[in-house]
This record gives sequence, C-alpha cells and structure tokens, in this order.
Amino acid sequence: MLTYSEDGYHWKDLDGPFLKPTIGNDSIMRDPSITRDKNGTYHLVWTTEWRGGNGFGYANSKDLVHWSTEKYIPVMEHEPEVVNVWAPELFYDDEADRFIIIWASTIPNRFEKGEEEEKNNHRMYYTTTKDFITFTETKLFLDPGFSVIDAVIVKRAKNDYVLVLKDNTRPMRNLKVAFANNPLGPYKNISEPFTDFLSEGPTVVFTNEEWLIYYDNYGAKNYKAVATQNFKEFRDVSDSIQLPKGHKHGTITTIDKSILQGVLEKEHK
Repeated sequence: MLTYSEDGYHWKDLDGPFLKPTIGNDSIMRDPSITRDKNGTYHLVWTTEWRGGNGFGYANSKDLVHWSTEKYIPVMEHEPEVVNVWAPELFYDDEADRFIIIWASTIPNRFEKGEEEEKNNHRMYYTTTKDFITFTETKLFLDPGFSVIDAVIVKRAKNDYVLVLKDNTRPMRNLKVAFANNPLGPYKNISEPFTDFLSEGPTVVFTNEEWLIYYDNYGAKNYKAVATQNFKEFRDVSDSIQLPKGHKHGTITTIDKSILQGVLEKEHK
C-alpha cells in the first residue's frame, strides 16, 4: 500500500497493492522500507517471514508502478540457528555512495538477556551494497545490552547521525534514540524513552525545520507522531497528523511530482 503527503502531516491513500509479495516461506510483506538512489531508482526491502527465515525481500522501481522481479536476500544464511530477520531498514549513505541495510535477528544463547526468552533476544545486524547484487559480509550493528528491534538511521549533518530504536525488553517496549559520528556507529548515549509502553515501527522525515517521528502506538491501537529539533526534546503532534485507517509500520521517502502523477494515474485506471 502507498500513501502520499504534500506537507508531511496529512496523508492520502493510493490504494494498491502495487507490489504483491511472492517470495519467502510465508509470502508476506511486512515492515517495508523504501529509499531512492542518486539516479532516481527506488529500492524496497521488507520482512518475508514472521519466524524461520534467514533473509528479506527486495525489489526496485523507477516509477513506483512497475517493479522488478522480487528477490530474496539471505543475509543470515551463515547462522543456522537464526530465528528471524525482522524489519530490514534501508539507509542511503551519500558520502560513501552505498546502501546500508540494518535488521533485527535473534540467535539463541548468543547474548546476555534480561526477562527475554532466548528466541526473543534481538540484536541489530547490517550489510552494505552498491548494487543489490553484491553484499558485504553480515556483521553486528548494535548490541546495546538489551533486546533491540526497529532501528532507523537518520543523518542530521556530516559526522552527525541519530539512531531511532525500539527497546524490545519486556519492561520497556518503547522508542529511544542514540547518537554517532558515523552511520555504522558505534551509537552511544542511549536516551530515556520518548514514547509510551508498547510502541514500535518508527519512521522519520524532516519538514518545517524539524524532524517528525511517526510510530505505531500499538498498545493503544493508534498511530502517533512526535516532532523534535534536537532529538532530546519531543513534542507530541499526533493531533496534527492524518493517515488512512489501519496504517502501521512503514517508511517515508521523497518523490518527484511526476512520479506521484504516474501513481495517481495508475490508481484511477
């Protein structure tokens, strides 16, 4: 499903689906992450299995209407005990002209845990690619000492990066931020939570001289947003946003008006 906005606050449904999942054991498409490269091609990754997979789905498009053949990227095939590959998130590193892909996986008995079950003790991993054909070796991206999922890299300026993450421990299950001078980290100074208990799935967009962080406030069964200028003070702007009913974990990217026009024409055919 696609939605669009001209101000970053009010979103309209574009119907769909524009791409139906056909790969993975469960043939599902959860937690989609999309971004555009320097040549205007959009790249999309998504979760293909709730449990049991060792990779994620991938496809690309130049117009968001016509898509490439879907491909399964088995980034954790070297870990036979891996439980899952959740919420792959794309980040285009413009300084190195590469894509960084991060995701959450559980490998039982690999890390210390608190109240988590061994099959729910996640850490963040990553790989990089320039062409989505060749990928660097999968490595550990973030081990904050607790179960973590749903992380998003944000570039504020050169050598200034923020990571929005979900502390997935049983007592917390809310969103926090951390900071680094490199997109690959190490991310430090993890904040106190800025969202309620039972919230996840952040996506971030810059508009009106501040950052908006959208997230799924699933405990209360609604979708919320906060605004921030420094990732230290957060203002609830949920009353100012409007999204189609049922919207959950997704990502925001920018598009040209010509791309939007093509999608609108496809919608009305």
